[in-house]
Amino acid sequence: MAGPGIGKSTLTEAITERLAQEMIIVQIHGSSSLSGVPFGVLAPYTAELTAEDSVSPVAVLRSVWRYFEKLKGGKDTPLLLMMDDAHHLDEATASIVADMITAGWATVLAAGRPRPGLPQPLAQLWYDGLAERVDLRPMNREQIEEVLSHALDGTVPAATIDTIWSASGGNPRILDALLHDAAERGQLAKRNGIWMLLGPLPADGPRLTEVVVKDMLRRGPEEQEVLKLVALAGPVSRKVIEDTFGAEVVRTLLDQQMIVENSGVPAELRIWNSVFGEALRTSISVSRSLQLLEKIRDQLGTAPEGSEGRMRAVEWALECGFKISGPELLEAAGTALVHSRNWSSRTMAAKVADPDLVPQAQAVQARALFNEGDFVGAAKLLDGCWLQLGKGPWAVPVMMLRAMAHQALGTPLAVFAADSRGALQSAGAMPAGPLAVPHDSQQAPGAPDKIWQERLLHLLELGEAGNHQALAAEVQELRSSRGGDATEDALHAVGLALLAHALASAGRALQGLDAALLSASELPALQGGVFFFNEFVLGRLVADYLAMGEWDSAERELANYAAGQPRGIAYFSGSLEVLRGYSLLRQGRMERAYQTLLPAVETLRLNDPLQLFRFGSGLAFYVAARLGDSAQAGRLELDYKDSPLGSTGFGLLATAYAAAASEYVAHDGKGLASLHTLSTTREVTSRAGTLLELLALCWDLGDHSVIPLVHTLAVNVEGPWAAAMLTLAEHWESEDADSIMETAAMLEGAGFVNLAREAYARSSTVLESSGERRRARQAVALREKCDHELGERFREGHFIAAAPSVHLTRREQDIVELAVQGLTDREIAQKLMVSVRTVEGHLYRTYVKLGVRSRDELATALPH
Repeated sequence: MAGPGIGKSTLTEAITERLAQEMIIVQIHGSSSLSGVPFGVLAPYTAELTAEDSVSPVAVLRSVWRYFEKLKGGKDTPLLLMMDDAHHLDEATASIVADMITAGWATVLAAGRPRPGLPQPLAQLWYDGLAERVDLRPMNREQIEEVLSHALDGTVPAATIDTIWSASGGNPRILDALLHDAAERGQLAKRNGIWMLLGPLPADGPRLTEVVVKDMLRRGPEEQEVLKLVALAGPVSRKVIEDTFGAEVVRTLLDQQMIVENSGVPAELRIWNSVFGEALRTSISVSRSLQLLEKIRDQLGTAPEGSEGRMRAVEWALECGFKISGPELLEAAGTALVHSRNWSSRTMAAKVADPDLVPQAQAVQARALFNEGDFVGAAKLLDGCWLQLGKGPWAVPVMMLRAMAHQALGTPLAVFAADSRGALQSAGAMPAGPLAVPHDSQQAPGAPDKIWQERLLHLLELGEAGNHQALAAEVQELRSSRGGDATEDALHAVGLALLAHALASAGRALQGLDAALLSASELPALQGGVFFFNEFVLGRLVADYLAMGEWDSAERELANYAAGQPRGIAYFSGSLEVLRGYSLLRQGRMERAYQTLLPAVETLRLNDPLQLFRFGSGLAFYVAARLGDSAQAGRLELDYKDSPLGSTGFGLLATAYAAAASEYVAHDGKGLASLHTLSTTREVTSRAGTLLELLALCWDLGDHSVIPLVHTLAVNVEGPWAAAMLTLAEHWESEDADSIMETAAMLEGAGFVNLAREAYARSSTVLESSGERRRARQAVALREKCDHELGERFREGHFIAAAPSVHLTRREQDIVELAVQGLTDREIAQKLMVSVRTVEGHLYRTYVKLGVRSRDELATALPH
């Protein structure tokens, strides 16, 4: 039993093919057109019966029996009756089949849909325990990931998996069509070993069109009409469709799960899968679409209740050539943005002709282009409309989006700010002269009040400079002067987010966290605009947690954000994966960081809304160098060098990690010297948190001369990570092995396993030099235990270079971990509540992926 396209027919065909040599196969296909005809589907086996006998159950049963005996030819070969679309069987045929099963004449394999379900005589067999029911369900994300890992040779990033899962709805038939169409059009392509979606999944590809056409050909004219109307208008009122076509056809399509109904009031209908619906829409000609619109135009009456329904109504009207008012176009374009329909949003916004609404429409078009990674087009549109949108709720979001678009193009903030001030002065919005306050200071008492644009530019400049004192003063002034205006609310939220990042860089991450949380509390009032305030604040909140060493809290924020986003909308996935990879790197989990950062960098290569490509490529270069993957390290170094500078905060860290990576590659002292030089610059010395992280990189490279500096600096840096660094520095030079071992145990218990590893390594050296070899071996064992937890057991092995191309699904990881612990297949199955066969299958695929032949070899080839 399964819904449409889940795979029941394919499964029954495979079973039939496998049993064809052992059994005689008789196939019966249910048909909606014959569902009301008694014994209609049995006509091929009852052709010799008279009209009177053809409706007699006894005569039909005898005729079918003679046909079966003729097939057997006197042999004792078992018979398999395979019935597809059994939910369409008439009651009389179902009774005959039930009698065959009860009498032992044949084994029956039936495939049907749970709605409307099987005819009562067949369903009764299951109730009576004479038949087994197997329910096939849509694939979940883990199963989609497993399918993609088998179908595609290379790494498939989380964003690609999520988009394909969302579009297919877990339906194998839709999944197969989408993969083929996307690959043939080059929209699903392999970049540096990573499978990337280079554009939206095609809804008009030949494979998907074939799926839609085949489904429609199986339906009567009335069902086809309803499906086309729901595809064109959906979500559309159920009452409208029922008034036009009747309630029976609606119930039938709901039972067949071809349309779904929302749970709200009024009830609305839509196609069961959005991609299927879009493919159906593209197959309808404009003239036919116009006819269908005219058919229900009177019933539609007023505009649909929901914003999505109004958006679809506008899209449909435009497709049919109707004229739409400017406000309706603008609202629909904004809704399309929310639903990730960028092309539709741009198309509708471009048709706005009302001069008063054109600036807003241009801003909407710019955000759609920004979503698509066209920063040139976005910047051009925003440069033309931002001055006209200088008041009201559009003001700050538009200027922030403009700033981000120009930053994406590599425009330095100083140049952007100067150009903006010049434009404001030319427009008469700002007096000429040196009104702007230097970015390293705050406004002097008694100075004239700044216009909001100058305030925003000044906040951005202070954030770029990392001047947390001046930022705090600006934020306090904004807080004290707020009057509930949308512009003031937005400025306050931006100022708090910038302050949070500046404080984290300055070593005051705890205070920064308070600022970030306050900024997050402002977000509900800022929803619905063209700027991505949520992600702007989230990036700084996560950065504060990571500066403190609160790895779990950072991961929780990233996971909560992802859970709250519609599946398949992945504009910020690359940026967030960079932050996740950064967290793993800071924890010392290099292999997992590598497997996270490589796909993230490729994602940002296509679209980098938060300007983290340079930071991400610098981190990935570092991890590749640490793991000895020289080929990837060389490529990532070029990516880092060719990327725009981005913001100073993340830019300094990117420079530091790239310098450390160069040292790991060349071992010539130049990378370490670059780190020392960087550590003396004003930009770094004014940021205690950044400087401490930079010194930690030097220490990790074997430069113990920085330990006294770490000891001095870490005292004044907030957070558990700085406290852990201070503890390690205090005991590093000690010749007291017991003290170092205690420090290592404390660090391990606090969750800083990578630092504990170094302490255990140091204690083993001290113990070895004092001749205590047995205890030294104990310290080595504890260090190796840390390596095991970090997943770095194979740092020197051949596996590392191949790690990005070897991807185990979550289920495979769980099963292999238990297998390495010594559990049998049955014990694993019981623990994970799966079948033994499932365990065997996952283990076999893991053997193939890792190139091993037995469990004994798993422990030496497992990536983590």
